[in-house]
Amino acid sequence: MTKEPSGTIRMAAPSDTEMLLAIYNPYITDTTITFEYEPLPTEVFQKRLETVLEHFPWLVYEENGQILGYAYASPFHERAAYSWDCDLSIYLSQNCQGQGIGEKLLSALELLLKEQGYYNIYSLITDPNPSSVAFHKKHGFTEEGLHQNTGYKFGQWLGVRLMVKKIGDFTKSPTPIKNIHEIPYKELLKAIPYASNKSPDR
Repeated sequence: MTKEPSGTIRMAAPSDTEMLLAIYNPYITDTTITFEYEPLPTEVFQKRLETVLEHFPWLVYEENGQILGYAYASPFHERAAYSWDCDLSIYLSQNCQGQGIGEKLLSALELLLKEQGYYNIYSLITDPNPSSVAFHKKHGFTEEGLHQNTGYKFGQWLGVRLMVKKIGDFTKSPTPIKNIHEIPYKELLKAIPYASNKSPDR
């Protein structure tokens, strides 16, 4: 029987950097899920975290004081017409796969992104990765294409599959995107049974 997650979801803070990096760096050194080659230094990852948090949500799943997974959004493309699109990233501790943590993180993140005014959530998935594709399809993503032989890591050429979930009303003209700090994200997270409006000191 799959264990039901019993932790909480909250907004990340720079003080989480070490635990977040402990999750991410093994994906660099041991997998093709990320196309980075070298483990990231603490200061580089913290700067990335702080940059995301200036505009986007970065959520962590925490249980008994330990962060077991995280999810965040970032720009999909820089040009102005792409302003209503964002790119999804979800990473879980290697021993926490299949416990429903990713599902809860994605659900909470989508709630905040919709409140900000985003229309499309994109996900770029290294191919092949059938479990990730299945996860995204289960949660409303559809496939939009495959970039073949677009990355090279561990002595092999790799493809990238593009998936998207549409969360906006395309019958209406979009309004300007709200900064994450312009929406009541603490109250929105508090309304989720497994989420928390508490964050560590920044």
